[in-house]
Amino acid sequence: MNYVITILVCLFAGIGAGIGTGFAGMSAAAVITPMLVTFLEIEPYTAVGIALASDVLASAVSAYTYGKNKNLDIKNGVVMMVAVLLFTIIGSYVSSLIPPATMGNFSVFMTLLLGIKFIVRPVMTTKADMADVSAKSKFIKSALCGSAVGFICGFVGAGGGMMMLLLLTSVMGYELKTAVGTSVFIMTFTALTGSVSHFAIGGMPNVIPFVLCIIFTLIFARIAARLANKASAKALNRATGVILVILGIAVLGFSFIK
Repeated sequence: MNYVITILVCLFAGIGAGIGTGFAGMSAAAVITPMLVTFLEIEPYTAVGIALASDVLASAVSAYTYGKNKNLDIKNGVVMMVAVLLFTIIGSYVSSLIPPATMGNFSVFMTLLLGIKFIVRPVMTTKADMADVSAKSKFIKSALCGSAVGFICGFVGAGGGMMMLLLLTSVMGYELKTAVGTSVFIMTFTALTGSVSHFAIGGMPNVIPFVLCIIFTLIFARIAARLANKASAKALNRATGVILVILGIAVLGFSFIK
């Protein structure tokens, strides 16, 4: 193993994944997986496991930062998380019975489209607007959105973070900071479940890229989350949109390199 190349690949993967997680609640798997597979030739299943493990602490520290700034809805987040976990299993089972059309770049195109959406049509909902929605409506929408995200993740195997952000802002009516905070809160637990199952089935990966990706993703997620919580709604929409578009293009480029 070339340690210099390994460190550089993990550093850039961690920067992209951390910024995407802290700013937009994006899954680290969308960035880390293609980079590890393309440049370090790590087996895809193992690469996904490393990405999910990197997601756990990065999402947790981001959720803590958003929660500290009162930009996290734990009550409805828990409802959505339970639905996501349950329907991920159901989606996986259905996909094993009915071979889906090839959708390997689903999360990449989702990232690009969502990035453009935030730039062209920013989310300007306020906390006052959110307070007008009844608790019953929030509960029902949380369960339905979680079910949709979980089923798509289980069926397609990608796009969870982006789907959650889209549904939280468009269907749930969350303002952007609360949507990202709630998304990373949910992802902490879904990523933990996914990484544990990956390593239980496929075994532990090489320790160097595993540790480096976790550390770099954690550092840059923490930085991005702190910056995001200080930004205005308009600036955060634009920054989130630009970051998602850049990451989407970069990941798409990696797939062509391979």
